[in-house]
Amino acid sequence: MNQPPVAISTYKMDLLIDTCLLTGRIMIESGSEMYRVEDTINRIANNAGVKNSVIYTTPTGLFFGIKGQPVSELRQINQRTINLEKVQQVNTLSRRFAAGEIGLWQLHYDLEQIDQESLFFPLWLQTVAAIVVSATLMILFSGQYDWRDFVITGLIGGCGYLANYYINIWTRVKFLSEFLAALTIGILGVMAINLNWGSNYNNILIGAMMPLVPGVPLTNSIRDLFAGHLLTGTIRAVEAILTAAAIGTGIGLCFRFFF
Repeated sequence: MNQPPVAISTYKMDLLIDTCLLTGRIMIESGSEMYRVEDTINRIANNAGVKNSVIYTTPTGLFFGIKGQPVSELRQINQRTINLEKVQQVNTLSRRFAAGEIGLWQLHYDLEQIDQESLFFPLWLQTVAAIVVSATLMILFSGQYDWRDFVITGLIGGCGYLANYYINIWTRVKFLSEFLAALTIGILGVMAINLNWGSNYNNILIGAMMPLVPGVPLTNSIRDLFAGHLLTGTIRAVEAILTAAAIGTGIGLCFRFFF
């Protein structure tokens, strides 16, 4: 007589656990702060009627369980990028679920759609953005309005971004792609100066390297440290430092062999 309610309860509990894990994985893979991940998962669990959830997050794994329940799951994080649009969409779904506009099943379905969709801007638009960032930040940091350097810095910054993009696809080694991209920027900067296409090598490098600088990971690491996530904050800070070291090594080799 009591079997159907138990089965329904078990199904809903499994659906809730999978929904929370899917939420956390999407947010972590998209570059969200860990405190935001835990807060979002907690809100989904609370709004689903579970007040005693247990969550543990790291950049490489996510654990979710419920106190008093024998079931808990671990979800592995295989990749990490910066896609704040996905983070915003997940937060919007969480708010709609809290407001009662959608149910748990619809929330899970919408999360799967977000996970499967590619929400990145096209490569040509990313490259244009890298060109604009490189050229404008060169002027901002150097304080010099040299239009020759302005143009060539943007072009070299775009080439460095493309080099990082394609090398990362071919090798799947994050720090190697950033090292080779920085090396490419350094070599192109030397060629630009030798061909008299630019006037100040230092200014060109300052601007062209900006698209490679790990600004978001470093900011998130500091925010996680302030929120008390010491392990996550430290891991992300180390990752940002290693990225900066890879970029610096690539530029340093150019100084070593060309100057």
